Amino acid sequence: MRTVYVAGTCDTKEAELRYAVERVRAAGATALLVDISTTPSTASADVTPEMVARHHAKGADAVLGHADRGRAVTAMGEALSAYLLSRKDIGAVLGLGGGGNTSIVTTAMRALPIGVPKLMVSTMASGNVAPYVGPADIAMMHAVADVAGLNAITRKVIGNAAHAAAGMAINAVPEVFERKRAVGLSMFGVTTAAITQIRHLLEADNECFVFHATGTGGQCMEKLIDSGLLTACLDITTTEVADHLSGGVLPCTEDRFGSVIRTRIPYVGSVGACDMVNFGGRETVPPQFEGRKLYAHNPQVTLMRTTPAENAGIGQWIVERVNRMEGPVRFLLPLHGVSAIDQAGKPFHDPAADSALFDAIRSGWVAAPNRELIEIDAHINDPAFAEAAVHAFNDIA
Repeated sequence: MRTVYVAGTCDTKEAELRYAVERVRAAGATALLVDISTTPSTASADVTPEMVARHHAKGADAVLGHADRGRAVTAMGEALSAYLLSRKDIGAVLGLGGGGNTSIVTTAMRALPIGVPKLMVSTMASGNVAPYVGPADIAMMHAVADVAGLNAITRKVIGNAAHAAAGMAINAVPEVFERKRAVGLSMFGVTTAAITQIRHLLEADNECFVFHATGTGGQCMEKLIDSGLLTACLDITTTEVADHLSGGVLPCTEDRFGSVIRTRIPYVGSVGACDMVNFGGRETVPPQFEGRKLYAHNPQVTLMRTTPAENAGIGQWIVERVNRMEGPVRFLLPLHGVSAIDQAGKPFHDPAADSALFDAIRSGWVAAPNRELIEIDAHINDPAFAEAAVHAFNDIA
């Protein structure tokens, strides 16, 4: 039977962690207590802080004994990541704690492959959990009361989490081995029509995984590419770059496209939804953007039309990275518009801005035998574009 690794700082939360271990075992699963204390701990855990710390790339001294708590927490997160990656019997990872514990444990959880059960009981779980979850499949469970003593609330919350972790460890999801190629596709609401058509044309011979281009969505797709779980990519919606460069709320990171560069998988890309930057409700749009062309997508999302200058920068940023891809590449430019609201009669129709985007990519493009820049005399959501994208994909995949 695979093991539930219960991780936390025994110097401050030993009783709560031992209770979690007890409930995991009572539910029928095997459990190990992993002590990730960064200050001296007298607990007799199954896995001691010293055992974890030895897995740090610079040795245990890089983790233990730091006067700077922030550095110690960061180093223990790195050590726990290496420790868990070295284990072959993980059925689930269960973490308990506040800010420091949550940072350490979720750092390690993010390093684990998608599909390994990960459950974090945290006082931080009712706020913005994006920094903790990132592109991983981490379940965050709000602790309600602080993980500081066993009482009527903490016993229930910790016990429920322990039973959930035990259930995931005992009842592994059966593997389904598809002989189809695993393909990642990036999509936004305003490119849904394009991706839906492409998916329907592909799915007879390919298993399609669609990712919402929300910043985290792009990171998830690229994590799966780096993990070898996606072997080709139709990255039609690269809108996260616009948010990254213009301060929107759904940005990519500097490593966008990095997984394709590293793995050299077949890549078909485009500039879907690069006509917009995302903000929250209208009142959240930064003051410097007053007077810009804004569109209320819904009460929680306000879109800002990118300018020709911004689009030129977006195109340059994208093409510089696409030029570094050494695998087979096809990049498509939809000349009649890049989103559902960027076409004649729609709010973001702006041929000059689109031309600046296309021109930046054209001028920066580095030709090579395995790479082709393809211009499509159609809108991104037209059937002609979907057909061209699939034809390009079949040409290289």
